[in-house]
Amino acid sequence: MKIKRSTWSLPYLVFLVLFVVLPLLLVVVYAFQDQSGSFSLSNLARFFSDGDAIRTFALSMEIAIENTAICILIGYPAAWILANRKYNRSAVTIILFILPMWINALMRTLATAEIFNVLGISLGKGTLLYGMVYDYLPFMIYPIYNVLQKMDKSYEEAAADLGASQWQVFCKITIPLSMPGVVSGIMMVFMPTVSTFAISEFLTNGKIKLFGTIIQENINSSMWNYGAALALIMLIIIGITSVFDNSREPETKLSV
Repeated sequence: MKIKRSTWSLPYLVFLVLFVVLPLLLVVVYAFQDQSGSFSLSNLARFFSDGDAIRTFALSMEIAIENTAICILIGYPAAWILANRKYNRSAVTIILFILPMWINALMRTLATAEIFNVLGISLGKGTLLYGMVYDYLPFMIYPIYNVLQKMDKSYEEAAADLGASQWQVFCKITIPLSMPGVVSGIMMVFMPTVSTFAISEFLTNGKIKLFGTIIQENINSSMWNYGAALALIMLIIIGITSVFDNSREPETKLSV
């Protein structure tokens, strides 16, 4: 009896349904229910009338933008150096960037907080951004690195042959061709930053609350419906950004 190739996908389909689709459906169901289990839009309406939640969301967006910007400023040059064999000839350098990811993110955050305590540095927004960059920088570096590494070098060579300077080649060829990696890095850094809560708790001693903290507090207080509504809002934002990313033109226009 010949087994169809599609049969081998059944375990993955079951996993997808149980651990991805079903949890998301539960979030949607709880978000549109009140405490009695009846259909209601009150949870979503409550968010727009909850001043504390709105301020926390705005602060989360601000910190996420700052963290993403810092990761780009640090991550792009690092990815360019890693992808350029002229400056990086050893796989050890790449492994050094991967190495911190082998340690649990919570343990890295606790260690970072302890370093600040030993140095006598007061915990606040600065330490939070430091911890955010430390945790999410690899997620910015590797998408850009992968794109730069696979980029057709003949474009740069052609631009140089036509008289473009190294700076012109970088600005008009390298950066445009690497934008898919930059966009992927932004999505992998920005959204997790908005929804995180452990990093902000440990690196600010609870002084700064992010949107993920609000969700956690509501769920821990058995306010599942409002917590699910807040989580749904995050899912909608993630979905919108994903659609925007997929709708980008596949081809990049180059000019020298």
